[in-house]
Amino acid sequence: MKTCLGIELGSTRIKAMTIDEGFQPVSSGDYTWASRYKNGVWTYPLEEVWRGLKTALSQVEGREDIAAMGVSAMMHGYLAFDKDWKLLTPFRTWQNTITGPAAAELTELFGFNIPQRWSIAHLYQAVLNGEAHVPQIAHITTLAGYVHYMLTGVNAVGVGEASGMFPIDSAALGYDAGMLAKFSALPKVEALPWKLENLLPKVLTAGESAGMLTESGAALLDGLLVPGIPFAPAEGDAGTGMTATNAVAPRTGN
Repeated sequence: MKTCLGIELGSTRIKAMTIDEGFQPVSSGDYTWASRYKNGVWTYPLEEVWRGLKTALSQVEGREDIAAMGVSAMMHGYLAFDKDWKLLTPFRTWQNTITGPAAAELTELFGFNIPQRWSIAHLYQAVLNGEAHVPQIAHITTLAGYVHYMLTGVNAVGVGEASGMFPIDSAALGYDAGMLAKFSALPKVEALPWKLENLLPKVLTAGESAGMLTESGAALLDGLLVPGIPFAPAEGDAGTGMTATNAVAPRTGN
């Protein structure tokens, strides 16, 4: 029996579940964790991501039958990496309310509401704060995007997840080009050695191929999964919750 595996990194638990071709649950596992308040920031250590994933996956039966998989996680937040994917500052989760000035300025600039939890608010607040890591940034992503990249080598997220990083053009199904240009023209951003469009992960839509589990990705999971499993685009908990409750059907709301 072939199954599909879903991995979810929520605020309180890391879950792994397989379903069959009739969308019925087959097996599951989980790991309990909690954010920590350190140096004025709500965060989770990335080492615990992998410990929790392995714990949850070890409880899933029939792992050799998995035909496809995908990663979901709490949305928004800020994970900034250098060109070698070295973490530059601890993970800043959606729970933080430390980006008020950035969110307010970007909301005015874009004519579009930018909540404090969005990745772009976190990035711009770090710029405004003059944080030392900012010039070194080569990639910013979400928790789901990070796990997906480490397992597949593909730096991409689903369009729903991307919409919690930076505003999306719903016709082009990508980041809003006009808003990208406005952000790049901000004086403190213009002086930096990067362009925002080069930092953000690629945007993929549902059904597009998003890579497969690599040898190095399988090694991160201690061989609990075999290389070669195809991946769906990484998504946030809003999108996966809408799918699970069928709130993506016509004339439904979430």
